[in-house]
Amino acid sequence: MPKSILQQQLKKSAPFDSLPQETYLNLLRTHNMIAAAPSQLLKQHGLSSAQYNVLRILEAADAPGLPCLEIVSRMVTRVPDITRLIDRLKDAGLVSRTRSQTDRRVIRIKLTKKGYALIEELSEPLVDIHQQNLGHMTKTELVELNRLLVKAREAAEATAAAK
Repeated sequence: MPKSILQQQLKKSAPFDSLPQETYLNLLRTHNMIAAAPSQLLKQHGLSSAQYNVLRILEAADAPGLPCLEIVSRMVTRVPDITRLIDRLKDAGLVSRTRSQTDRRVIRIKLTKKGYALIEELSEPLVDIHQQNLGHMTKTELVELNRLLVKAREAAEATAAAK
């Protein structure tokens, strides 16, 4: 049996233990390659991908700011310490905190003008990076890839929810 492309790239002489293992490693390698350029761009602006994700969530929020738990529920990747992440964004002047007048226990996080400006500045370069990384694929291929990724993720989400 000929070696798979990933097997060749990793210079792995033995076959993978299973097709799911090879698929997982392919996903991991692909993520690392595709995430490098956006991560580098964000790093130049003092942001991590999780921090940028928070900014985009706040930008899209209908409400005047969101509580931390709502932000966490909308994140692409889970972070262990949302409070510290918000602290860093606040220290950078990108978000503000406001205590709710109706329920003093609730603190809403809101994007500042500086936060909106940074999102605006990063928007086009990030679109260009995504186009460079995935623009070679047809619309049909991208739709199918998205469908398969959701299908793969469903099992992991169900397992996580059961714990």
